[in-house]
Amino acid sequence: MDINEIIRQVTEEICAKYGAAAPAPAAANGAADMAKYIDHTYLKPEATTSDIRRICDEAKKYHTASVCVNPSYIQYVAQQLEGSGVTPCCVIAFPLGACTPETKAFEASDAASKGAKEIDMVINIGAVKSGDWQLVKRDIEGVVNAVRGRALVKVIIECCLLTDEEKVKACTVAKLAGAHFVKTSTGFSTGGATVEDVRLMRETVGPEMGVKASGGVRTYTDAVNMINAGASRIGASSTGKIVSGVTEDEHKCINCGNCKNHCPSGNVEIRKNLY
Repeated sequence: MDINEIIRQVTEEICAKYGAAAPAPAAANGAADMAKYIDHTYLKPEATTSDIRRICDEAKKYHTASVCVNPSYIQYVAQQLEGSGVTPCCVIAFPLGACTPETKAFEASDAASKGAKEIDMVINIGAVKSGDWQLVKRDIEGVVNAVRGRALVKVIIECCLLTDEEKVKACTVAKLAGAHFVKTSTGFSTGGATVEDVRLMRETVGPEMGVKASGGVRTYTDAVNMINAGASRIGASSTGKIVSGVTEDEHKCINCGNCKNHCPSGNVEIRKNLY
């Protein structure tokens, strides 16, 4: 069957039943147990070796699922995490996703050769908006094939830039292309994870794929809400707050102007501090 026909059928089915209660994993047993869901993340361009060492130490302390960094640090992270049980994770084509499929595949393979066991790639957002699903699929497949047997692949679809229909289609293509997870956000665009997006993504990919909520998850309450909506992984830098059971974020609106009509995460520190 043609890929566009598959996408059309899945989109019609999901959009027709969206809003019904979707199966979701149970929330963790207390704040301390939440760490196993978390990709402890540090993606700021000004990150230093000291910053990366610190987050690796924190990840080992809390026993998080992974440490997620930019490619230049992945080999160092793999060395720091060796024997800890924490997985080295690396972003690819971050944060725009606008490079060629060949470039993404090479970058992913290089990261895997340096120790990355999980790859968070940014989808070609422009191709999604253009409806060029053949390119979107080839883009994801290139990364999946490049790291097959070496790393899992998470596809960042950047929900804040997509319509609900486009989110469903992007998740469908990621599944067809063999990805292991779909992920809400880079944290570098106009918004982060929302419960509604996580629920829609889980409804689309079913129970066999992972769903990662990333961007603006700063408290234990945020994390529980995402997991109850269907997230199986959380991208966060506020791991200490989450596992300590902090339920309210101390950040308030500072009128930075980075939001559009409203702030998806309840404050307007959207671009700078999601991670």
